[in-house]
Amino acid sequence: MPEGHTIHRLAARHRELFAGRALVAASPQGRFAAGAATLTGRTLRDTEAYGKHLLHHYAGDLILHVHLGLYGRFADGPMPFPEPVGQLRLRLNDDRHWLELRGPAACELFDPAQAEALRSRLGADPLRDDADPDPAYARIGRSPTPIAALLLDQSVIAGAGLIYVTEVLFRAGIPPTRPAREVTPRAWQELWTDLRALMKEGVARGRIDTVHTAHTPEAMGRAPRVDRHGGEVYVYRRAGQPCLVCGTEVRTAGLAGRNSYWCPGCQPVKGGVTRGRSSPRRPSARR
Repeated sequence: MPEGHTIHRLAARHRELFAGRALVAASPQGRFAAGAATLTGRTLRDTEAYGKHLLHHYAGDLILHVHLGLYGRFADGPMPFPEPVGQLRLRLNDDRHWLELRGPAACELFDPAQAEALRSRLGADPLRDDADPDPAYARIGRSPTPIAALLLDQSVIAGAGLIYVTEVLFRAGIPPTRPAREVTPRAWQELWTDLRALMKEGVARGRIDTVHTAHTPEAMGRAPRVDRHGGEVYVYRRAGQPCLVCGTEVRTAGLAGRNSYWCPGCQPVKGGVTRGRSSPRRPSARR
């Protein structure tokens, strides 16, 4: 499932293509035919990303809500349209560009009250300037639930998926199974700050990179990571491989219905509550 940085990139791309322009909508698949008919002729005023949810704001207080889920994806290009391939939920176009959506978990029309209800049930989005991390810590600070599970809960933090959560915990030296209430306020503030910086870098680069300069393939003389998610990471999907920092074998286990990854050397399970070690930072995150 795309993480929040991808949705923010899509919001920016769609704004660039269509903001201020009246659009034509269609649903070749037919499942969004009524919604497409309602959208046709309306001007796109703005786009918005909130966590993993994309919102298109149209004239007349009409809002298109899209959640890509596991299989959804967008494509776009200059007119004319290409030949349709597969099951297209939605097509949008003006006289210059087209946009196609296929396979989303949700594609529906909202009014402003429904959009606000969506936002109200989501946690703070680290990529939004209006994000407030304090309510998240109010839940974290009293919960016995493993910290990784809470960070993956979209009602606590919106937009962070397994890659970001796994990596930010490694960078903080916190094992994913640590009870959330054992994370100190200072450690939480460092986690939030680092997560926000990593996700902003993801928006800028279009991929998730979490490793410090000293641990890049070039610096270490190792082959680049080959994975469909791309990016250089410390522990995500590196089970059985040596930690890039300490050489300990990276572990994996199930947690909250997902595979969790950690380094027993850099993220010791025992040893009491700590504020976390200094995070290994990327060059653009020197601060």
